[in-house]
Amino acid sequence: MEMKNEWVKDPKIFNVNRLRATASIHRYASIKELKEKQSSFNYSLNGSWKFHYATGFNQLIPEFSNKDYSVDHWDEIKVPGHIQLQGYGKPMYVNQIYPWSGTQQIIPGELPDKNPIGSYVTYFDSSVIKDNVDTYITFHGVESAMALWVNGTFVGYSEDTFTPSSFNITDLIVNGENKIAVNVYRFSSGSWLEDQDFWRFSGIFRDVELQMVPHVHLKDIKILTHLNENYDHATVEVTPMIVKKEAKFKAVYTLKYKDEIIGQKESKDCCSPINFEFDDPHLWSAEKPNLYQLYVEIMDEKGLVECSQYNVGVREFKLIDGIMCINGKRIVFHGVNRHEFSAKTGRTVSYEDTKKDILNMKANNINALRTCHYPNQTFVYDLCDEYGLYVIDEVNLETHGTWSELFDKTHIIPDDKSEWLDIILDRANSMYERDKNHPSIIIWSLGNESYGGKNLYEMSKFMKQKDTSRLIHYEGLSHDRRYNETSDIESQMYTFAVDVEKYLKEHQDKPFILCEYAHSMGNSNGALFKYIDLEKKYSLYQGGFIWDYIDQALYHDGKLCYGGDFGERPSDYDFCGNGIVFADRTNTPKMQEVKYCYQYVDFRIDENDIHINNNYLFTNLNEYQLQMDMLCNGNVVQTKTMTVDCKPLSSVVVENPFKINDQDQEYTVTVYLKKNHEIYAQEQYIYEVKNKTHNIHTTKHVDIVEDYLNVGVVGKDFNAIFSKQKGLVSYRYHQQEYIRVPVRPNFFRAATNNDVENKYGYRYGKWLTASLYAKCEFVGISKGDCSCKIEYAYDLPNLQDEKVHLVYEVYGDGKIIVDMSYQPVVSEIEMPVFGLIFQLYKDMEEVNYYGFGPEENYIDRNKGALLGKYTYQVTDNLTPYLYPQECGNRTHVRELSVAGENTKLTVKGEDFEFTALHYTPYELENARHKDELPNVYQTVLCINEKQMGVAGDDTWGAKTHDEFLLDKEKHHLRFSFKGKL
Repeated sequence: MEMKNEWVKDPKIFNVNRLRATASIHRYASIKELKEKQSSFNYSLNGSWKFHYATGFNQLIPEFSNKDYSVDHWDEIKVPGHIQLQGYGKPMYVNQIYPWSGTQQIIPGELPDKNPIGSYVTYFDSSVIKDNVDTYITFHGVESAMALWVNGTFVGYSEDTFTPSSFNITDLIVNGENKIAVNVYRFSSGSWLEDQDFWRFSGIFRDVELQMVPHVHLKDIKILTHLNENYDHATVEVTPMIVKKEAKFKAVYTLKYKDEIIGQKESKDCCSPINFEFDDPHLWSAEKPNLYQLYVEIMDEKGLVECSQYNVGVREFKLIDGIMCINGKRIVFHGVNRHEFSAKTGRTVSYEDTKKDILNMKANNINALRTCHYPNQTFVYDLCDEYGLYVIDEVNLETHGTWSELFDKTHIIPDDKSEWLDIILDRANSMYERDKNHPSIIIWSLGNESYGGKNLYEMSKFMKQKDTSRLIHYEGLSHDRRYNETSDIESQMYTFAVDVEKYLKEHQDKPFILCEYAHSMGNSNGALFKYIDLEKKYSLYQGGFIWDYIDQALYHDGKLCYGGDFGERPSDYDFCGNGIVFADRTNTPKMQEVKYCYQYVDFRIDENDIHINNNYLFTNLNEYQLQMDMLCNGNVVQTKTMTVDCKPLSSVVVENPFKINDQDQEYTVTVYLKKNHEIYAQEQYIYEVKNKTHNIHTTKHVDIVEDYLNVGVVGKDFNAIFSKQKGLVSYRYHQQEYIRVPVRPNFFRAATNNDVENKYGYRYGKWLTASLYAKCEFVGISKGDCSCKIEYAYDLPNLQDEKVHLVYEVYGDGKIIVDMSYQPVVSEIEMPVFGLIFQLYKDMEEVNYYGFGPEENYIDRNKGALLGKYTYQVTDNLTPYLYPQECGNRTHVRELSVAGENTKLTVKGEDFEFTALHYTPYELENARHKDELPNVYQTVLCINEKQMGVAGDDTWGAKTHDEFLLDKEKHHLRFSFKGKL
């Protein structure tokens, strides 16, 4: 048999000579190898391969696979790795359209004329092969299709980018040097099924290895666990598939929990189930990821042939009265979607980075992971088993570009088209067989955004025949209800919380999840708490999965790049930047809100008591430490710690240990639930300050110097100049100038990603014009005993007869009280921001403030922020979103200072917001990348009455919720500032 190029576009041909999919089996030749996780049965082919890049079939070298064809003159390429990240072609980011959109019009069953092919060659010596074994070669991930030759003989062909392709090459191995040759096709029929929202690459991007299989070996294994109705008696059912070549053998199965042997059984049967029964099992859950270890030893007459180990999680996941339950308890997913992605290596992601991701999720109260939208590397599931995450494992299937509402639905796939059925069932089977023994996987997902139809229904039936221990998920039914029984779960995407509630009131036939919600593009995740509130209100609402975990950005020339930055077209540009962690795997400020909303413990604090509600399913709070801090004006004055006995799904009340008698200061009580120095839950109670004082304690007088252009105000150690045409233009304290350019009102913010897509600029453009071009009118000056007032009115363009009134009251000690107000004549659209911009000198870098923090926060994203004292550097306050935008805000601020080497400006007020950056909102608005921002030449301090929320239900039109917009009717901002040594 020879490779035929027409296979590449034929959806009916996706597997030629590929071995049957099985469970992941890591076999070892000895117990010592098993303990050290170093197998002599495996030989890695990772490393440097020879490489030739062809832009199409006509540039292929047909004889390259021949054993005597020399590739010494070829380039070298790293395996695993993407072709496009190693100098060949360009990486491309598109969301739902196909990569050939706009360049060639084709239909499913066809492929674009431009279809680059990478030819790979590597060698191994026969000395690495053990005696008396069969040899398989396994490619764990190749995008999008591959053809294989060994020593010039065609071996096979395979599609499906994200599951293993294994081939038996035993009979083709010769003594000495052996040649492996592979063609990798960028586009194949499988490409029509791989229209996921991600970067489009090709190449051998996961591990390649030789797997040696002894004459008697474990070919496959299926592990199931069963529990009685009281969950106090367990059965572990092990079904092996042992293959032997006329050899006597026995298999020894040992089940252990840590160092305790639960049971041991011998069998000489190849396929009969082995059962272990025992009482009082340690159950697996995301909270308590207890794992048993199953050891399988295969022996012949001479002794041990091979051994392997499997983690076993005893758990039950099923519907109880229509509700998804884990070990009998209602489950709620505090989940996230996660693409496998590295800014350096694309979808070639290391074990170390993956482990970092899993631990970070656990630290931030994330309990569930959806493998959007393809099976991940096996070690992802190993880590989820070990550390405890619920997993929705998803078939490598998305055909969004064939059915979007904007397009003709004639060519929807897979739909009811028979030619696509086998290929999608093969993908489902490959995922199931490889991953079936992982306890963390509790739901199989049939794919993503592939509409509906009979083929998906057939896939659902196929999976249910394979596995009754898990549920089936598919969201596409919300677009096509013809086969509604395809999914056990009602799953939707980006449905507004109010509409979820409406749906739940009308439909109670299935449990409900949002498999994607809270679109986290740029500065986002506003009003996340509204979805969390639904969990407590409706038992059928069982949580959701934030979109998504990590920004998909790529390093190029030392900079993070998004779609279009490589000159590729079409592109969906920065729509790949939706992470709650940045591309470098550091947390975004959004994670502060996610962690709070996802916490499992609710606190309600008042002056007498602390009410604690434990929402953990299996965890007593006595496993944590309760820390209580009393703060006065942001300073910790007392700390108490204790352990609380609060059983799962129960509540307790403990006495508030702090008694506040001083009503002149601001006190808070902050409660933390901690373990191993990590905070898992928190809440804060802010006491009312009943005796507020606003006395101005100064008897120092001011002198006024006025001419037809300016008003100068001079006092001890300071002077200020007010231009009659431009407003406050100078403030000098101890001979140091603070202000670079005139202070001006501001009503506009740089658009966030959510703003851009909800037509913010169109709706709020008049406020940008007002900010840039308001006409400053000098109203007058009045003098008091120890102060003087300078008053201005700002006439707003495009807003007839609208004026902002601004009054500066200057005191003899250098303090200036600012009073800014606005009363519209006609009710216009609300403004995004109401405040003043101070453009200070760039060395004013250190910010200290008393307000909500520590991370940036907004009125619709500050549930996870705490009132306290915080410090940061202005340079660090530019949140590194892929696309420069509004960032760095702090809410509910009482006091702040911005300091340079010889200058310090203090600002005080009752409840205001501020940002401190090195850029104006207009400079942020004009930049598409961080390096397009101007060189730092100033510090920009924006003092605002309020700023509108950032929104986040989606990033294609959803607006900030009404309650987080500014008042249309009136605005008032009052604060003071003063220089300080």
